[in-house]
Amino acid sequence: MSIIFLLLSVSICVAIVFFIAFIISVKRGQYDDTYTPAVRMLFEDELVKERPETSTTTIKDSTNEQL
Repeated sequence: MSIIFLLLSVSICVAIVFFIAFIISVKRGQYDDTYTPAVRMLFEDELVKERPETSTTTIKDSTNEQL
């Protein structure tokens, strides 16, 4: 039972260390993106595929015809 408390305390300490490292990197501007907004207008937009036009003529199937 004591191993659970040991593992729990170690995992909480590791989580706190990673959280502090994340906060420090955010405050130092590690995740700031200053390049992409300036060149976003130069990227090509994705082409929208048009739906194929449906045929106006109907094809009769011989199995659907009534005798």
